[in-house]
Amino acid sequence: MQGNKHKMDEDHEEGIVQQITSKYLPYWPMFILAVILAGGAAFFYLRYTVPIYEATASILIKDEKKGNEDSKMVESLDLISSKKIVENEIEVIQSRSLMEDVVKKLGLYATVTDYKDLRETSAYITSPITIRAAMPDSLKEFKKVKLNFEKDGSVILNDKYKYPLNQVVTTPFGLLDFLPNKNYIKPEKPIKQLYFAFIIPRDIASGLLSGLKVEASSKLSSIIDLHYRDEVPRRAEDILNALLESYDQSGIMEKDKLAANTLKFVEDRLSNVAHDLDSIEKKVQQYKSGSGAVDVSTQGQLFLQNVSTNDQKLSDYNMQLSVLNQVQKFVIDKDNNGAIVPSTLGVSDPLLSQLLDKLYSSELEYERLKKTVGENNPVLVSVTNQINKIKPNILQNIQSQQKSLEVARQNLYATNGTYNSMLQTVPQKERQLLDISRQQATKNSIYAFLLQKREESELSYAATVSDNRVIDNALAGNAPVSPRKMLIYLFVVIASLGLCFAIITLRESLTGKVLYRHEIESLTSIPIIGEIAFDKSKTPLVIESGKRSFVAEEFRKL
Repeated sequence: MQGNKHKMDEDHEEGIVQQITSKYLPYWPMFILAVILAGGAAFFYLRYTVPIYEATASILIKDEKKGNEDSKMVESLDLISSKKIVENEIEVIQSRSLMEDVVKKLGLYATVTDYKDLRETSAYITSPITIRAAMPDSLKEFKKVKLNFEKDGSVILNDKYKYPLNQVVTTPFGLLDFLPNKNYIKPEKPIKQLYFAFIIPRDIASGLLSGLKVEASSKLSSIIDLHYRDEVPRRAEDILNALLESYDQSGIMEKDKLAANTLKFVEDRLSNVAHDLDSIEKKVQQYKSGSGAVDVSTQGQLFLQNVSTNDQKLSDYNMQLSVLNQVQKFVIDKDNNGAIVPSTLGVSDPLLSQLLDKLYSSELEYERLKKTVGENNPVLVSVTNQINKIKPNILQNIQSQQKSLEVARQNLYATNGTYNSMLQTVPQKERQLLDISRQQATKNSIYAFLLQKREESELSYAATVSDNRVIDNALAGNAPVSPRKMLIYLFVVIASLGLCFAIITLRESLTGKVLYRHEIESLTSIPIIGEIAFDKSKTPLVIESGKRSFVAEEFRKL
């Protein structure tokens, strides 16, 4: 039983193969012609399509959450470094402002092209010169300017304007400088004619960003991989290297700005404390010379130590309260996006410093993203929500510290009141000297503290330690990534064959005639006992004596 079923299945499969063969095999010239035409079209497409190459580079971001920390020496020098997040740095690298800086560095706003094989190609490495503008942002767009060269090296524009090399000259297109191309490679075939065009840098930057891909190497790694595609491999490498350089410089400039603001704050405080200290020292000198008060008693010395300690604590508490008030005002103010966070010198709470660093980083990220994406962008909305969550936590932390400092200050005032009672037993002259000495000791401690902070800020300002490290500079592959020849040839062959199958099927489905035996068998259960082909000849008799035609044989078989 199973053998009969297997035999029926084989007969059915053979019948299907026979039907397909009998249906499409007569059209074999059409299939061959379609494949030849499609292959020819693919050949010409590949012949005149500009190949695209891909350059890659990688950079390491110092993200402590993913296992990258500075050495102790570098960390001691870089005292104001802000922590970075890989996801945020990816958005920064893809920002339009950095790409505009790359366009201006490489002079990509002045594109030099030539015409080869009926297509326009870039002359980035085949042009003897490159063009730089003194003010790229003020350039007007020009689509096609004829570019020729004299034997002495001078440049001729549109066959009538002649300019020397390595000089900023005034041209109808603006202030330009024609420089020798450091990437120049002599082409195999001589170039007939070169042209150059001016494009606004921000438009060029937007176009370059479309060919840039930046992604994290893995979820657990702080390595960022950069990919860029371009028709000129050397230009792809130059763009990636210039982008990494601009990114590194922008990070150093941001740190220098923060260090300069901190240093200015410390310098202002030092100037005020030095002036107060000088006045107190003169007052001590005048008092001692005028009243003859040189030494103090043992009781006075003990009082001086205790009161000086308390006053130093009071000064420290007052300074902390002043700093907290400034920070509170900064957080409450809604118009300080991207502003420098007030210094938290003297405030020892690490949580507040972390929250402020996080707020500052988030507001900087908000300002950067606001320039490159729309207001409803998910990343921008996420950063805004993060800022709105951080501010209440900072205000709550500040209020808690303010209450603690007020309580501690009231306790010190009460203690000082006790010491002042004891001071009534000390002679008037000694008490006045102790008051002056107490002020002097307090100012000396504050002055020493500010000197230390100034040195730390100057070290950070001078160190300029980068927060990232280039692992691999840009390198382009030798083979183009687009177009893919084998894939295109395979596609056109399959598409041409499919088109032929579709045309044949559609043609036969629209004829309205019965063409094959299986069509009758599918519509009726009556058995077919024979088949006779249609004879196109005009002979009325298809069977004659001695005739061995195909139709005659079918009649004899029937």
